[in-house]
Amino acid sequence: MRKALFLDRDGTINVDNGYVCQPEKFRLIDGIVELCLKAQEKGYLIIVITNQSGIARGYYTDDDFHKLTQYMLNLFHQKGVVITDVFYCPFLEGPDRKPNPGLFLKAKEKHQINMAQSVSVGDKERDLEAAQRAGVGKNFLFNGFNFNNIKEAL
Repeated sequence: MRKALFLDRDGTINVDNGYVCQPEKFRLIDGIVELCLKAQEKGYLIIVITNQSGIARGYYTDDDFHKLTQYMLNLFHQKGVVITDVFYCPFLEGPDRKPNPGLFLKAKEKHQINMAQSVSVGDKERDLEAAQRAGVGKNFLFNGFNFNNIKEAL
């Protein structure tokens, strides 16, 4: 079984400007690429787990989300980071919407992940709650400055 670094998207990977859905508004948070490179170096898969209620709210479409996701994947690829997979919940409620663990459990099953050996990073309590409920071993609340502490914990 493999280990994973689970990342929330808005507020952890990119600056959260509220329902980000356009490439021109997508800005990587300082330090995220370095964290991912360190995780890769240590054998972690990198998996994005994100609530995307903007789809259900009608702020953007599923297609908009997929286009932005491809843009994000390309950005990371250019910097030497491979994002293994992206799991998202477009709904306002349900078993996949964080703080529920559904997306983490889907990732575990699809990629044969050892959750106890894995790490999650999110900017909201619901991110950590979902990860903990899924059995992720180390969980970090990103405060805008603590990527170095997280890198040391990998």
